[in-house]
This record gives sequence, C-alpha cells and structure tokens, in this order.
Amino acid sequence: QVQLVESGGGLVQAGGSLRLSCAAFGRTFSNYAMGWFRQAPGKERESVAAISWNGYNTDYADSVKGRFTISRDNAKKAMYLQMNSLKPGDTAVYYCAAVLAPASIVVVSATDYEYWGQGTQVTVSS
Repeated sequence: QVQLVESGGGLVQAGGSLRLSCAAFGRTFSNYAMGWFRQAPGKERESVAAISWNGYNTDYADSVKGRFTISRDNAKKAMYLQMNSLKPGDTAVYYCAAVLAPASIVVVSATDYEYWGQGTQVTVSS
C-alpha cells in the first residue's frame, strides 16, 4: 500500500514557475514507477510526465517538453515536477500516481496506475 500526497500547487502568472511535490507514505517507494497527470475542467485526465523507479528513464507529454522536469528522490520517498514557462493551458488539477514496476520501466497510461493522490490545483493566469 502506498499513500500519495501532492503539494506545491497555486496561482501563478503566465511565464512563471511552480514546483510540485508528491510525498509517498508506505513500506517502500523505490519499487514504484511514478507519474504526474492533470485534468482540466471538462477534459479527460492526461499524462504529463512519468519516471521509472530507478529514475533513469522519463517520458513527457509533447505539450510540456522543454518546460517541465520530473524527478524523484527515493531516499526521501518523494517525486517532483518542476514547471517552468507556465501557460494558461497548463491550468488543471495535477495528480501523482504510482504502480509497482521493473526498475527501468516508465508507465504512461493512467489505467495502469494503482495508487493516486488527491490532487493539487495549478492555475495559470494570462
């Protein structure tokens, strides 16, 4: 069992930055592939970024490549999403997710994830 808690959301102007954190509570963290997803009002949940449990492999949605960076610290049981050059289109509730996976595997599909956080709101004003 893993419990996930996101933090770091807020209101920011376009062009600004935010850093989201996802804290994991449970027996272990390092065996879990992790991901960030977001859902805007009236839209489906979409993958933003994902990282393998060894941290060696990552994946990004085309819309955030070059602006967002996913990372993790297994010793601290935490995952992060550094978001730069934010746009109004990035406005959404952001969720972190976890699933047991082999060391180098990146999991992109939301349906493959087992554990989810409660979400944190990110609002980007124009």
